[in-house]
Amino acid sequence: MNRVVSFVDEQEVVALTRELVRIPSVYRPGCPDGNEERVANYVADLLREMGLTVIYEEVVPGRPNVIAYYDSGRPGKTLLFEAHTDVVTEGDRDSWSYDPFGACIERGRIYGRGSCDTKGNLAAAICAVKAIQRSQIAFAGKILLCIPCDEEGMMIGIKDFIRRGWADGVDAAIICEPEENQLCITQKGAMRAILRTYGKMAHGAMPLTGINPNTRMARAIVALEELEKKEMARLGKHPMLGWPSITPTILQAPVKGDAQINVVPDQCMTTLDIRTVPGQDHGVLCREMEAILERLAQQDPHFKALLEVIEERPWTLTSEQEDVVQAVAQSYREITKKEPVYNGVPGATDGTFLHKAGIPILTTGAGDRHIPHHADEYVDIDELVETTQLFALSALAYLQKT
Repeated sequence: MNRVVSFVDEQEVVALTRELVRIPSVYRPGCPDGNEERVANYVADLLREMGLTVIYEEVVPGRPNVIAYYDSGRPGKTLLFEAHTDVVTEGDRDSWSYDPFGACIERGRIYGRGSCDTKGNLAAAICAVKAIQRSQIAFAGKILLCIPCDEEGMMIGIKDFIRRGWADGVDAAIICEPEENQLCITQKGAMRAILRTYGKMAHGAMPLTGINPNTRMARAIVALEELEKKEMARLGKHPMLGWPSITPTILQAPVKGDAQINVVPDQCMTTLDIRTVPGQDHGVLCREMEAILERLAQQDPHFKALLEVIEERPWTLTSEQEDVVQAVAQSYREITKKEPVYNGVPGATDGTFLHKAGIPILTTGAGDRHIPHHADEYVDIDELVETTQLFALSALAYLQKT
């Protein structure tokens, strides 16, 4: 089985990574060259050339999922590799030392937006399947590739994949994300919420003729900070994920219209990026936030607020004893001659929803976990090749257990 490692072609995985990075796939509404469609078409054509069965499904116009499978022809389990096509914006190009979509190679690294998160890992998954094909090593079951859009946004791609029933027959999934080839068996949950406080417009010279939503928002934010501290004290620092958090991010007043220094606005809005760890119940946390607003309203008859949760992603935890974790750990030892490092994902991935669908997940892949979304994003070529080997050997290790 270990022979499959020798069929991994370094030049092939480097070339494919560079081709994918050179296709900008930042989602920009209304921009025909600014979404995932071009890179999805490229990948779909490549997978067809490999002889895989390929399904191309538009989630919304211009934003497709690519799904492909390599079937052994023998009954067995289904292992999913998942890697998204979208990347975040390059931001200010002047802050880059390299063309963000040039895929320059320097000092053993490929530079460019998405090289680390996660086009390098997408290339590794595809090239791992190629290595298995070349090796002609027998296995049972099938390898399923899910290459969705919109992981960096509201994750509509993976939600559509699950909604259409593709996840129903999956036994385990490897989420291909930049984790330095560490075996991430847990990840933080996330809740995205909008908090609004309401007031009454007034002249800044006569503020008592109105109701100031900003001071009410300030009280709410301070109270939410106290809730955060309470949760931190209750749960402690998670050994792999760190601290839970409740973070106000955007603060805006007025919400509509132009702001003026001498006008008390009628409304204030903040967004909350809430990150949870095992041991937290999202429903309980929501009720505690609502209770804070109720208490503030009892203290102030003019306090009026509305909390709206717009997205929820549960935390995940996979046992080290799961077959997929055991297979990747075994493969890591074979390739590196080292013990694997177990860790957690500080953010949320598409794996969140696969876990929610009942699929054991493991997140791993090439790339410094602190580099995604930075200027001069890069992936080390040596690590990328190791990842390709790890994916190929892990697939066989898992599927030969069937």
